[in-house]
Amino acid sequence: MAKLFFLISGEHQTLPVSEVQAILKAEGIEYRIVEKLTQVLRLEADAKSVEPIKVRSALTRVCCQEIFNCEANLPEILSNIRSEALDEFIGDESFAVRIRRVKGITPELVRVDLERKLGEQILKKVKNAKVNLSNPQKTFFGVLTDNRFIFGLKTAEIIPKPFSERRPRRRPFFHPTAMQAKLARVMVNLAQPKRGDLVLDPFCGTGGMLVEAGLIGCRVVGFDAKPHMLRGGLKNLKHYGIELEGLVIADARYPPVTKVDCIATDPPYGRSASTLGTNTRRIVEDFLSAVGDKLPRGAKICMASPKTITIGDAGEGAGFKHLESHFVYVHRSLTREIVVFEKT
Repeated sequence: MAKLFFLISGEHQTLPVSEVQAILKAEGIEYRIVEKLTQVLRLEADAKSVEPIKVRSALTRVCCQEIFNCEANLPEILSNIRSEALDEFIGDESFAVRIRRVKGITPELVRVDLERKLGEQILKKVKNAKVNLSNPQKTFFGVLTDNRFIFGLKTAEIIPKPFSERRPRRRPFFHPTAMQAKLARVMVNLAQPKRGDLVLDPFCGTGGMLVEAGLIGCRVVGFDAKPHMLRGGLKNLKHYGIELEGLVIADARYPPVTKVDCIATDPPYGRSASTLGTNTRRIVEDFLSAVGDKLPRGAKICMASPKTITIGDAGEGAGFKHLESHFVYVHRSLTREIVVFEKT
């Protein structure tokens, strides 16, 4: 297995690491976590594991093959790079060195100076390598975090711009209850579908969760009790080129489906959402009680709700195993709990 590290988003404390792990599990990739640092995850896995992270992740920024890690001081850093055999990472190619500092750590190390000094050492050790800062063939990447320096060869970079381009207000059909594309993608990943799996959103609304599942190669099916929401959701799905297995006017408490591979959903709550005359807690309890026989053993459900609902208890009450919870602050009166259940 290769030594890898990932620069992950600082937007949330726990979701980025869980998302990486969920993607690797979904793809059947063996891995071992070596260390969790602030915005850096170090692990051992097949080098090919970078590709699904690149394709699927919303909260990973840079993927690297690790060369060395050490204390974040200049003598240690230079000592380590001088002792490394770099020929396996670069040959007769151009390169650049890029350093990222997390949360202002180790300000005494000037980033540009460190990039230059590391570049000089690489030139000394690899005869035919040459510097190209504007369009390098390879990029060496280092992260300063938690008084540590992690250094390696960049193998992938995930650009977050496509997620902002899919934000709710930029879709053909908008509704104020719609979830941001980035969080919807994370929830789909936490449900651990493989490419070709059938993903159900039983409260699909504007279709954001189904869009994100479709974009990573899943088959998708959605229900909603409101016809106008389904019509709007269909516009959004067509806009992003997502082919549907089905989009059905249905009450999620009585799901008209026989089998699905996993579920990712955001049930209705808040002033702009309709709960059909009942409340979110009751809807969630009834849905979870009804959906158990629609999932294979080991299948995952990722669901969001206000943390005041204690959705984890509702899932366990319906016979599911509560694997993890993450709390996402939205505004003063709403903090979402993102929960992952497993069918036992």
